[in-house]
Amino acid sequence: MAQLAGWVASDAGRYHQAQRLYLSGVTAAQAAGDRPLGAQLLSSLAYQIANIGNRDDALLIARSAVTGAADATPLVRALLLERLAWAAARTHDTDTTRRALDAVNDAYAERSAGIVEPEWVYWLDRAEIDVMAGRCLIELGAPADARPLLAGALAGYDDSHVREIALYQTWLAEGYAKTGNLDAARTILDDLGAAAVQAESVRLRRRIDAVTNLINRRAGKDRP
Repeated sequence: MAQLAGWVASDAGRYHQAQRLYLSGVTAAQAAGDRPLGAQLLSSLAYQIANIGNRDDALLIARSAVTGAADATPLVRALLLERLAWAAARTHDTDTTRRALDAVNDAYAERSAGIVEPEWVYWLDRAEIDVMAGRCLIELGAPADARPLLAGALAGYDDSHVREIALYQTWLAEGYAKTGNLDAARTILDDLGAAAVQAESVRLRRRIDAVTNLINRRAGKDRP
């Protein structure tokens, strides 16, 4: 419950509240002797901090989450390693990011019907992993490599995933903008207006604003 409430608070832009919720969940998980769940809550906090706070702190917390749940199930390890990859990408640590992404793929390949995964990791699949890898590649300055991953993952979502589709498309737009295809980037953002209103997500609005500003900066540089 703390993880879910923290995620909702973070998505609504209530970052201090989200941090308190995540940390209360860590305390509860520790009391229950559930190290993987405690690590999941810590990595959720690291993810938030990587997005809006001190990125070095986020990387440290994400590393701690991975180290503290080394014996977790494959999908849980993949999730924690994804968060580590993102935190590393946000600090532009290329080596750590790529090692973490490789480890995500290795962990995901180890899943099997005989291993019972926690219910809270139900959503992590190949598409989500590809999206995170694409986002990390954009952060590292390799948007051309990221584009096929993002486009392929987006093709697998149905229209009920309004927020996820819109959010992931902002990274696709960012990739286009960074490779100089500003028209394609603008077209994606123009199509996201209604989705942003429907999703009521502060995070989505922040992403749209960030990519819009990037496009405007790139357009300004192209002017004679």
